[in-house]
Amino acid sequence: MPTREEMLVHLTAPERRPALLVVDVQNSFADPELLASWGTPPEALELVASAVAGTDRLVGLARAAGVPVIWIELASDPARPWRASAWLRTGDPDTPYGPDEPCVAGTEGARWYGVEPGAGEARVAKRGYSGFHGTGLADLLHEQGIDWVTVAGLTTECCVAATAVDAFQHGYPVVVATDAVAAYDLDVQRAALNQLELTSAVLASSADLQRTWASWGAARLTGALR
Repeated sequence: MPTREEMLVHLTAPERRPALLVVDVQNSFADPELLASWGTPPEALELVASAVAGTDRLVGLARAAGVPVIWIELASDPARPWRASAWLRTGDPDTPYGPDEPCVAGTEGARWYGVEPGAGEARVAKRGYSGFHGTGLADLLHEQGIDWVTVAGLTTECCVAATAVDAFQHGYPVVVATDAVAAYDLDVQRAALNQLELTSAVLASSADLQRTWASWGAARLTGALR
């Protein structure tokens, strides 16, 4: 079994263009006052705050390395309610959206929290967990010549995992940035990362990714100068 370092080295070839996928770092999922009102424990609030800061740092590193950043955001639509989600939460699939519905398009809950897209960076709106489901993300990655992806954001066990698994199933090697993802429970966080590592992703820190992206950039430059 190759080590993490050996696997990351394989991603530094100049033809292996990376992208960073930022998932759901939005007010409904990241605002500490809102999370505290749900009874989120202090240690989980700290983890979320650290992940938001880590995502912000990672976005900066990606931009500096010339790695495209793609912003994936939940945009719930009251006109097209997600009946399965309503059923799972309330027992009734026809429950209408209430004031606590997360990330309703156009509301404060859907706004980015602590990070935000830059000019010209792609945004993908979704209505479910995965950034690939019912969106143009797969086509966008193909059009940009992306060969592998890093996933960061919220939450590890839900939309990060769904997006990472779908990226893997679309044929993309996947890295999950361990210091830029969070769940609302530390045991859930550990279990989600273990599951991702077992099935579909390499786990790496932002420092690991910075080195990998820098090596990729150097390889591209060397190839261009030949």
